[in-house]
Amino acid sequence: MTHSSPDLSESNLPERLSAPALRALASAGISRVEQLTTFSESDIKKLHGIGPNAMKQLREALDHKGLSFAEK
Repeated sequence: MTHSSPDLSESNLPERLSAPALRALASAGISRVEQLTTFSESDIKKLHGIGPNAMKQLREALDHKGLSFAEK
Protein backbone atom coordinates (compact mmCIF):
# COMPACT_ATOMS: atom_id res chain seq x y z
CA MET A 1 0.00 0.00 0.00
CA THR A 2 1.40 3.39 -0.94
CA HIS A 3 0.93 6.61 0.93
CA SER A 4 0.69 10.11 -0.47
CA SER A 5 3.68 11.76 1.18
CA PRO A 6 6.16 13.20 -1.32
CA ASP A 7 9.14 11.12 -2.32
CA LEU A 8 12.04 12.85 -0.61
CA SER A 9 14.58 10.16 -1.48
CA GLU A 10 16.03 12.53 -4.10
CA SER A 11 15.90 15.48 -1.72
CA ASN A 12 18.99 17.42 -0.75
CA LEU A 13 17.17 19.83 1.56
CA PRO A 14 18.76 20.39 4.99
CA GLU A 15 18.21 17.30 7.14
CA ARG A 16 17.47 19.39 10.24
CA LEU A 17 14.43 21.09 8.69
CA SER A 18 11.27 20.56 10.72
CA ALA A 19 8.53 18.29 9.43
CA PRO A 20 6.15 21.26 8.88
CA ALA A 21 8.84 23.05 6.84
CA LEU A 22 9.50 19.94 4.75
CA ARG A 23 5.77 19.48 4.14
CA ALA A 24 5.43 23.14 3.14
CA LEU A 25 8.28 22.86 0.65
CA ALA A 26 6.97 19.55 -0.69
CA SER A 27 3.52 21.06 -1.20
CA ALA A 28 5.17 23.79 -3.29
CA GLY A 29 6.93 21.10 -5.35
CA ILE A 30 10.34 21.76 -3.80
CA SER A 31 12.50 18.78 -2.93
CA ARG A 32 15.94 20.11 -3.86
CA VAL A 33 17.95 23.16 -2.77
CA GLU A 34 18.46 24.14 -6.42
CA GLN A 35 14.70 24.56 -6.88
CA LEU A 36 14.71 27.36 -4.29
CA THR A 37 16.49 29.62 -6.79
CA THR A 38 13.20 30.03 -8.69
CA PHE A 39 11.46 31.46 -5.59
CA SER A 40 12.05 34.73 -3.74
CA GLU A 41 12.61 34.67 0.01
CA SER A 42 9.20 36.28 0.51
CA ASP A 43 7.56 33.50 -1.54
CA ILE A 44 9.10 30.85 0.72
CA LYS A 45 8.30 32.79 3.92
CA LYS A 46 4.62 32.78 2.92
CA LEU A 47 4.46 28.98 3.03
CA HIS A 48 2.67 27.67 6.10
CA GLY A 49 5.29 25.86 8.20
CA ILE A 50 8.29 27.98 7.20
CA GLY A 51 9.64 29.98 10.12
CA PRO A 52 12.82 31.95 10.83
CA ASN A 53 14.82 28.81 11.65
CA ALA A 54 13.82 27.10 8.39
CA MET A 55 14.67 30.24 6.41
CA LYS A 56 18.11 30.37 8.05
CA GLN A 57 18.77 26.72 7.15
CA LEU A 58 17.57 27.23 3.57
CA ARG A 59 19.75 30.35 3.14
CA GLU A 60 22.77 28.42 4.47
CA ALA A 61 22.05 25.49 2.14
CA LEU A 62 21.84 27.82 -0.86
CA ASP A 63 24.98 29.69 0.18
CA HIS A 64 26.86 26.40 0.57
CA LYS A 65 26.15 25.69 -3.11
CA GLY A 66 26.90 29.25 -4.21
CA LEU A 67 23.20 29.84 -4.96
CA SER A 68 20.60 32.31 -3.75
CA PHE A 69 16.88 32.92 -3.75
CA ALA A 70 15.41 34.60 -6.82
CA GLU A 71 15.20 38.38 -6.84
CA LYS A 72 11.69 39.81 -6.53
